[in-house]
Amino acid sequence: MNTILEQTFSVPFRYPVCFTEDLFDPKNAILVDVLRGERVPKVLFVIDSGVADTHPELIQQIKTYSQTYEEVFTLAVEPMIVIGGEACKNDEKFYQKIVEATHLYGIDRHSYIAVIGGGAVLDMVGFAAAISHRGIRLIRIPTTVLSQNDSAVGVKNSINAFGKKNFLGTFTPPNAVLNDFNFLKTLDDRDWRAGISEAIKVALIKDLSFFEWLEANAEGLAKREMAPMKEHIIRSAQMHMDHIAGKDPFEFGSSRPLDFGHWAAHKLEKLSDFRVRHGEAVAIGIALDSTYSFVQGRISEVELNRIIRLMKTLGFELFAPELHGENLIQGLKEFQEHLGGQLTIMLLEKLGKGIEVHEMDEELIHRSVDLLKSYQEKSDLITS
Repeated sequence: MNTILEQTFSVPFRYPVCFTEDLFDPKNAILVDVLRGERVPKVLFVIDSGVADTHPELIQQIKTYSQTYEEVFTLAVEPMIVIGGEACKNDEKFYQKIVEATHLYGIDRHSYIAVIGGGAVLDMVGFAAAISHRGIRLIRIPTTVLSQNDSAVGVKNSINAFGKKNFLGTFTPPNAVLNDFNFLKTLDDRDWRAGISEAIKVALIKDLSFFEWLEANAEGLAKREMAPMKEHIIRSAQMHMDHIAGKDPFEFGSSRPLDFGHWAAHKLEKLSDFRVRHGEAVAIGIALDSTYSFVQGRISEVELNRIIRLMKTLGFELFAPELHGENLIQGLKEFQEHLGGQLTIMLLEKLGKGIEVHEMDEELIHRSVDLLKSYQEKSDLITS
């Protein structure tokens, strides 16, 4: 005799994504409004070392803010500083340090971890929060263009393992995402530029009007004008949020359109020993898959040149020597393994519209790499 019981339930997720300035000014109530509740929770602040170095006043600002609102929340301990960049995801000791802190300072499921930093630190601390007590409430405070316009608004967190990017992780929505535009003012030119690649990505596969807006505002973005930077971040974040909410937020399938350009990007980061930063690698990956789309006859030369021209106006490099060789092709296999199903790659059908394919021709990939190299070194146009 067989007995089968079937369980079905749904859990709605809701969290605010806020955009502000001077987040820790006591006059700004955005953070305290997130924390306000029936209890007075502990909050463990974790800060990216690069942010702490650039903003030496930040820890005191957090302390003053907590003292102002001591009836709403308390600091669990002095804010923790952790190394930033991909290094924090490559060594398990960093996420274990966060897990240990939850034990030492009594951070329970009614407490919060508030992480301030770039996308890598948000990934790592988010992973530690998700596995501690089966989930501690997380507030993300992203400080880079890439994390504000893309990664922080989603539901993923991770660390690297076995030489593979994002091998360990969970799908765990944050309780809130609080973006302070003032953090962007102290970014170096590379980090200011790098995050814009994620906006180009989502515009190319979803919204021609946004791509045209990026074309029109590329020079202003390159000159570090704050007005177009703010507008592009909010617009990009909204498009990423709409996609996440619309279909497959926990990626049960093999379709990941928001990873346009990422199969090569993830491999390039590793092959360059992370000399090429994530946003820079994504820009190269987008350029490669756009060129591949052209070589396949899916988009025109005019369309391809608009993409390349936008990237060059913004100051992106379009080629890295690590693209040559068979190691890049291995990235396709790893991407498929990461998806857990058939290979599904997003290419371009036209500007503003992506199309999914389930195979790529290795010879055409190498040809596309050669075209990118030629374009980077010599000409203003890519031709067949």
